[in-house]
Amino acid sequence: MADVFDAVYNPEKLSGYFTNGGAKGPLDEGSTVEWAFADTPGEEIRFPVEVEKTIENELIVLRWPGTQEELSRIEIRFEATGENETVVQISETGWRATQEDLNRSYSNCMGWSQMVFALKAFLEYGINLRKGAYTGLYSANDHGSDQA
Repeated sequence: MADVFDAVYNPEKLSGYFTNGGAKGPLDEGSTVEWAFADTPGEEIRFPVEVEKTIENELIVLRWPGTQEELSRIEIRFEATGENETVVQISETGWRATQEDLNRSYSNCMGWSQMVFALKAFLEYGINLRKGAYTGLYSANDHGSDQA
């Protein structure tokens, strides 16, 4: 389980399968780090990520700009289910009751699912599933970011 937790906590590892524009800083409680996504040529989408809580090998709680007005809250839970098995559960809350936020929540849900798939491929096979998978598919506006 420690290797799964570290692959999310450690910015070098996280950048190897998820934050393809880079992750700046480990997910230490109380810190603010930056995640960048470079899926669209000529654009790099950057997000400040506040680390609310970190319990080693158990939980990481983050806040980031999920909505235009408030930070959404992400909980990443790690649970050992066998000697070499870890379940990773991710939830994101804080969405407003608007169609715009509903659409963003669906997009983020898809993104977190892809993150878990990419995490598994990275840890078990050393493969970066995200590399080239979304090039040109998204724009900064799709993520509600004017931080391109």
